[in-house]
Amino acid sequence: MAASLQARIVTSINRVPATQWNALALGGNPFVRHEFLLAMEQAGCVGKAAGWLPNHLLLEEHGELVAAVPLYRKSHSWGEFVFDWSWARAYDQAGLSYYPKLVSMPPFTPATGPRLLLAPGASPAVRARLSTELLMYAKSEHFSSAHLLFLNDEDRASLSNEGYLWRKDCQFHWHNRGYKTFDDFIATFRSDKRKKALRERRRVREGGVTFRTLTGGEMDAKLWNIVFGFSAATFESHGHEHYLNVEFFQTVSAVMPQSVVIKLAEYQGHPIATAIFFRGDHVLYGRYWGAAANYHSLHFETCYYQGIEYCIEQGLQHFEPGTQGEHKVPRGFEPTTTWSAHWIADARFRRAIDHYLNDERAAIDQYILQVEEHTPYHRGP
Repeated sequence: MAASLQARIVTSINRVPATQWNALALGGNPFVRHEFLLAMEQAGCVGKAAGWLPNHLLLEEHGELVAAVPLYRKSHSWGEFVFDWSWARAYDQAGLSYYPKLVSMPPFTPATGPRLLLAPGASPAVRARLSTELLMYAKSEHFSSAHLLFLNDEDRASLSNEGYLWRKDCQFHWHNRGYKTFDDFIATFRSDKRKKALRERRRVREGGVTFRTLTGGEMDAKLWNIVFGFSAATFESHGHEHYLNVEFFQTVSAVMPQSVVIKLAEYQGHPIATAIFFRGDHVLYGRYWGAAANYHSLHFETCYYQGIEYCIEQGLQHFEPGTQGEHKVPRGFEPTTTWSAHWIADARFRRAIDHYLNDERAAIDQYILQVEEHTPYHRGP
C-alpha cells in the first residue's frame, strides 16, 4: 500500500474533508480535530500574517486520506512553548536564517498528543512513509529545521531511528487513581498538605464565590465576551496580547460544544473569574484563566481544584493544566515528562544542539527528582 500513496501539502485544513481527517486515529485528542484547526484559521489566529502558515502534509490513496501531519510553516517561535530562541540567535550570529522552519503541533497548545495521524489499522510502512515524506519536504523547501512538539509515546517510538534530536521537558499533570470523590483524592495527602488545600477551598467558599460548569454549547456571545475578557486581561497583565481571539472561542464552542468546558466563578450572581478547559476522551486540558480582581486562593480553586473535581465526576484519567508552574505540585499535580523531536538541516548546528540537549536532559532528570520530593502525597510507612 505504501508504494501507491501520494503525498501533498495543503495550505488550509479546509481543503481536506472533515470526515476524512477526523476518521484518522486522533487518540481522542480535541486539538488535532479538523474543527479545532479550522476554527484557528477562520478566526485569523493562524495564517501568513500570524506567522503560522498551514502546510499540512497528507498521504492519500486514490483520493482518500490515509495519513497526515498537522504542520505549519513558522516565521517565528511564538506560541510553541518549546523554546528555541537561542538556536535562532545562533543562526543569526552565523549569518544564517533559522526561519522559516516547520512545526507540528496544534497552534498555541502545549498539550501532548498525536502528530503522525494514521487511518486506523494502517501498517507500519504507512507511518514510515509519512515520516520520510516530512523530511523530504523539509529538505526540498530548504527549511532550517522540522520540529514535532509534545509527542505522544507512540509517535516518539516510531521516530526514534529517524535522525531527530530529542528534547525533554517537564509539565505538572494530575492522574486519577480511581478516586470516587474529591475527599478520596485529598485523603491521599499528608496531613499538613491536606489541611492547606482544604483551607484554600474553604476561603473561596466562605468568600461567597460559587461555580457553574458550562459546555461550549451553553455559552452565548455575551458570556464569551465576558470570559474572554478575563483571559485577555491576564495576558495583558503580563505584557502580552492573547494568542487567540473571542471569535475563535465562539467558533470552536459551536462546532465542538462538548469539548469546551468553562468553569465560571460568580459572586452574588455576577461572573468574577473563569477557567477555560478542553475535554478529550480521557483527558482534561486546562488552557486559559482570568479574573476581574484578586481573590484569595481563587486561582487555585478555579484552575486546579475545580478541574480535579470535574475529572473525578466525569471519570477522566488525566488532567493537564498547561505549562510551567511549580505551585501546582502542592495541589496534587506531579512532574510529568514531555518530549519533542527536532530535525536540524545544518550538520554543524545539529552537533551543537545535540550537545546542548544532552546536557539539558540530564538537568531535567535532576529537576524532576527534586520536585518529586515535594509532592503532597503520603510517602508510605
